[in-house]
Amino acid sequence: MQEDYIAGSITEAALSLPIEDYAMIGDCHTAALVSRQGSIDWLCFPHFDSPACFASLLGKPENGHWTISPAEPIRKTTRRYREGTLILETEFETDSGSVLLIDGMTPGNDVPELLRLVVGTRGKVAMKMELVIRFDYGAVVPWVTGTKCGIDAIAGPDRLSLRTDVQVRGEDLTSVAEFTVREGQKIPFDLTWYPSHRDEPSKKDVEKEIQDAEHWWREWSGRCAYNGQWKDAVLRSLITLKALTFTPTGGIVASPTTSLPEQLGGVRNWDYRLCWVRDASLSLKALMDAGYLEEAREWREWLLRAVAGSPSELNIVYGLHGERRLPEFELPWLPGYADSAPVRIGNAAYKQFQLDIFGELISTLYECRKANLVDPAIKTEGVGRALLKFLETAWERPDDGIWEMRGPRRNFTHSKVMAWLAMDRAVKSIQDGWFNEDLARWQGLRDRIHDQVCSQGFDPELNSFVQYYGSKHLDASLLMIPLIGFLPATDPRMIGTVKAIEDNLMRDGFVNRYTIDPDVDGMPHGEGQFLACSFWLADNYVLQGRREEAERLFERLLSLRNDVGLLSEEYDPEAKRLLGNFPQAFSHIGLINTAFNLDRTMSDEGRDETATYKYERATPRD
Repeated sequence: MQEDYIAGSITEAALSLPIEDYAMIGDCHTAALVSRQGSIDWLCFPHFDSPACFASLLGKPENGHWTISPAEPIRKTTRRYREGTLILETEFETDSGSVLLIDGMTPGNDVPELLRLVVGTRGKVAMKMELVIRFDYGAVVPWVTGTKCGIDAIAGPDRLSLRTDVQVRGEDLTSVAEFTVREGQKIPFDLTWYPSHRDEPSKKDVEKEIQDAEHWWREWSGRCAYNGQWKDAVLRSLITLKALTFTPTGGIVASPTTSLPEQLGGVRNWDYRLCWVRDASLSLKALMDAGYLEEAREWREWLLRAVAGSPSELNIVYGLHGERRLPEFELPWLPGYADSAPVRIGNAAYKQFQLDIFGELISTLYECRKANLVDPAIKTEGVGRALLKFLETAWERPDDGIWEMRGPRRNFTHSKVMAWLAMDRAVKSIQDGWFNEDLARWQGLRDRIHDQVCSQGFDPELNSFVQYYGSKHLDASLLMIPLIGFLPATDPRMIGTVKAIEDNLMRDGFVNRYTIDPDVDGMPHGEGQFLACSFWLADNYVLQGRREEAERLFERLLSLRNDVGLLSEEYDPEAKRLLGNFPQAFSHIGLINTAFNLDRTMSDEGRDETATYKYERATPRD
């Protein structure tokens, strides 16, 4: 259990803490962020994308939070997850004793519940609870009434019931309680959401519910097939990915938060509580690598439902249930995390055209078939054919690129490479007898794309592939070229590309996403370093036989995790702060894949066939 020394009041705990001060708990329907001070500052009930009832993370204490903490000065705080679970334990030490705060949610429950258990571990500690419920992202003050065992809060369609053994009273639109916990004493708190027109669910045994959740998570984590050098880090990342899975549909959200900034005080603040085809596809491959085939099967079925329809209308991002329209709007009453405005809900990126999604999608269907994750009742051949037929001409169109540029569409090199991936997997599917199509036709198109990328996407003067055709800009997404088998990592052009990225995109030991140019990305300058890009560089080092450099970079990335093993989207090396939505699936995917790659080379030194994301290596033409 790692240690942290703090001293502060409940009011201080509800202010903008560093992102790394938070841990996540969840039930595979939604998730909450819990600070080191015992304050839950972000929670959307009942689903990831529901309006938050605790939103102080993006505003002020009065926008909603739930704090349980010692009422006396805190001398030391330690916290950890119970091994193999998403059950969080935070221990507070004071002059008069120590107390353990256990936080969790029960996966699979029809009624979402937030479970908190206060356990006295030494002496006698005075405690204080402060509960501020604000529905609709901190905007709506509910009507609160006292009950025999807590409170009942209602506003519009939402209702929350707090059940506890301590006496709760109202004070300045806040529910508060003071109590004392002695060694060996256990005091439960159960916050339950349910539709306001329904009857209150029956009261639960909080301690038993936590035990059931612990058993569920340990059973799940016990099936992990990874036993390499970095098992603790990999398993924590896998648990995080599982927690970001929306069980009712099988979709995987990119993050449980919205609008955590890519730069403190900046405007690059986006809603990530949605299912990106790219992110979810890479999550799927990481889970498959680790032996979690059921999750892969459920995601595949979600994907096929979501993308059903015309290929020309394929979204890059969908809602949890497969919704296509995700209108973006701002919440002006929330000042934003650390005054980083605006706070956005929804994501206008759903309107974008990104070629790489076709490559991710077709390659994922190919990998699922290879793993025999095919339900005879769900046919994919028609979907695959329709996507390829559309891509046959659409691949030549400029697009918005992997980074969702809000500038003009361009012929991004990475996008064309991923269109090549789609054709390559089509060729393999025909060769394996899964498609009855004209092999020569698709081979010819695959080769044509390959030739164009090598001639127009590579700059001999820079000795590097470039961000888009005809530019001098660099882009970390070019590191994907050998990871999907477009060219070997040892090809002179990739060696040159890696060198150019090292020289121009690396800062303080980490990789920036791309050459900053507002004319290209359409946004003001300013963001942290996107962590997935540094994992991709480590993967390239592995494939180039530069193992020591790969391991050093990997360990440097592992050191950025917070005390409970979580990563956000980006990192600021100057402020030494995590940035962006948290925890971030893309970062944890990178961690898992790089760990697998390093372990493969340890057991099979020198093989160039190692490939991230379990992609098969192709035989490059050029």
